[in-house]
Amino acid sequence: MFTGLVEGLGSFKSRDGDRFTFSWPGNESPYEAGESIAVNGCCLTVIDFRGDDWTANAISETLARTNLGYLRPGDPVNFERPVRVSDRLGGHIVQGHVDTVGIVREPAPNMIIGFDPEFAKYVVEKGSIAIDGVSLTVVEAGRDFATVSIIPHTSSVTTLGSRDIGERVNLEFDIVAKYVERMHTLGIPS
Repeated sequence: MFTGLVEGLGSFKSRDGDRFTFSWPGNESPYEAGESIAVNGCCLTVIDFRGDDWTANAISETLARTNLGYLRPGDPVNFERPVRVSDRLGGHIVQGHVDTVGIVREPAPNMIIGFDPEFAKYVVEKGSIAIDGVSLTVVEAGRDFATVSIIPHTSSVTTLGSRDIGERVNLEFDIVAKYVERMHTLGIPS
């Protein structure tokens, strides 16, 4: 589980089949094989590491639901390690299970992200959304879009400040909303 508070910026280095290599300069913790790291909000498992670089597999399901397959060498990415039980939950509960890819309609600071209308049921004004792994508050919830405000600090320490119109971003909708919707669909009293 993650909080949506990005710990560091790094970059995508290379892809060899389903093996993706990333670089995280300045990372203060040593890597361990089998640990999870969220990349643009997508939970990946470290399978190999050397210095600042680490490698993970990305299966077809991951590539179908995220922007990872569109990365080019040198592209910046957001990194976050999982929350520890003793940590503060400063953002919101983020699983690292990306629901879909959205498209930037307007860049920061008043960012508008478009998405398939089927996901609108999970987005509410003042609710939470993770965009490229960043925990944000929804300012406006539309039928096929969400507006969020990106403060200068978030612009400078994540990829969101440099995202431009037409770029793909990973979206993870609030897990509580998904459970409530599922219970409603099954007719389970909430």
